[in-house]
Amino acid sequence: MAGKKTSGQRRTPQRKASTASTSSKNISYWSDTATQISAQPLDKKIDADVCVVGAGIAGLTTAYLLAREGKSVVVLDKHEIGRGETANTSAHLSNVLDASYRDIEKYHGTKGAQLAAASHSAAISQVESIVAAEDIDCYFARVDGYLALAEGQSEKELDEEFQAATQAGLQVEKLDRTPGVRGFGRCLRFPGQAQFHPLNYLAGLVRAAERAGVRLFSRTEAKEIKGGKTARVKTDRRATVTADAVVVATNTPVNDWVTMHTKQAAYRTYVVGATVPPDSIPQALFWDMEDPFHYVRLQRMNGPGKNKGPLAKDLLIVGGEDHKTGQDEGVEDRFTRLIDWARAHFPGVEDIAYQWSGQILESIDGLAFMGHNPGDEKNVFIITGDCGNGLTHGTIGGMLVRDLIIGRENPWATLYDPSRKTLRAALEFARENLNVVAEYGQWVTPGEVDSPDNIVPGAGAIVRRGLSKLAMFRDQAGELHERSAVCPHLGCIVAWNATESSWDCPCHGSRFDTSGEVLNGPAIGPLEKVPAQSPKRPVAAGKK
Repeated sequence: MAGKKTSGQRRTPQRKASTASTSSKNISYWSDTATQISAQPLDKKIDADVCVVGAGIAGLTTAYLLAREGKSVVVLDKHEIGRGETANTSAHLSNVLDASYRDIEKYHGTKGAQLAAASHSAAISQVESIVAAEDIDCYFARVDGYLALAEGQSEKELDEEFQAATQAGLQVEKLDRTPGVRGFGRCLRFPGQAQFHPLNYLAGLVRAAERAGVRLFSRTEAKEIKGGKTARVKTDRRATVTADAVVVATNTPVNDWVTMHTKQAAYRTYVVGATVPPDSIPQALFWDMEDPFHYVRLQRMNGPGKNKGPLAKDLLIVGGEDHKTGQDEGVEDRFTRLIDWARAHFPGVEDIAYQWSGQILESIDGLAFMGHNPGDEKNVFIITGDCGNGLTHGTIGGMLVRDLIIGRENPWATLYDPSRKTLRAALEFARENLNVVAEYGQWVTPGEVDSPDNIVPGAGAIVRRGLSKLAMFRDQAGELHERSAVCPHLGCIVAWNATESSWDCPCHGSRFDTSGEVLNGPAIGPLEKVPAQSPKRPVAAGKK
């Protein structure tokens, strides 16, 4: 779940040099309290019916469901199992969509909105069914969801959303006030939503998948993915997986160079976890209608459905403050604004125990892309474009791709087809791609600082050297680390993210750590190393 954006946020701001460091724990509550999942790297050639690339909720759901259909499945992940963007969610399981049902109906029609509502409802039920069938201890609970007007907002949008959600087939009712929240007015109540501990769910899903015969490999990066009569996935460890089909479930599709990246955009979203007195806030999902909006839930620490962790009190999880990856000059203030907003709207907010951030992919028409990869062989599939509803979209993706692979008809296939052309989203398509084009202008701008000497320890900045732009980071020991500032995906100039100490690409969302290694795709290679400068030749006496 992530804060909604409009065209008003999709702009290219002037960049400022971030020469002061910002510290952030940036570890989610889920990562801090998760059941550990371990897997070994792949170091030999193997065969399978299906190779799944990516071990988050989309990839693992796909693998589990296919194995239950009798398919032999291999799963690869470049990191540890389950430690991608699934670890950075706020863990809403909801059929209330970030895009709003008003926009879904505008882009996809009444029938499309009904299919979207039905698919997300089915995803929640699928998770609930797997939890029960596999006895997964992940604190799954059905809760109410509340979409509320903020103080002073017009009621027209709320009434329109009520009509659109009702038309889509959701159960929804109007209330005069939002329970447990200060400053919220009228709201819509959506029963039948859910929440859980996403990484403990994945740990249980892994165990169930392995019992069904799935083979999982971590720290194994897919470097080349090709379809054909026999699909092949070549890895960084010189091992190859051959399969009848490949599913790319890597948040952003690392097998696609251009096509899918013109239809979606990467955004950063921020989350804080604050301690509150036990039972002081209702266990529910909350969203306001600000722009970008806030999303809230409670992690109960006592009584039925309590979670394990270091906290003796309940944890209020508040997210929002979204902005396009690599394109915001006020990143450092995002957590502060979330904390201030939480204190203003919820009683008893105490210590800020956690703060973290995540990456979401917003499609141009509000729904994910799941199915055959456009322009590729028919045995290569993708699951991408989470639109802030990654847990349900990922689950839908697993259900849909399973059906496509085994040849079963699925009513959602056309709605989520990655090749779809949504004519009513043409303006959004043009706006998003003009934004990307504008970012290439960074090639001709000066550096952010005149000299590397102006970069303080723990900070980074872009420096121009002749015709080149360099990403320079100075570590706490004072040593300077230099990389090319050119993203290896499609050549945009990266920007320093002081909050997360990363280099972020403003065009398609690739992110790199301070040593230039990939954190988020679509880039699959690091920022290039900079050749050592030759020492200046001393000038001979008497010569100029």
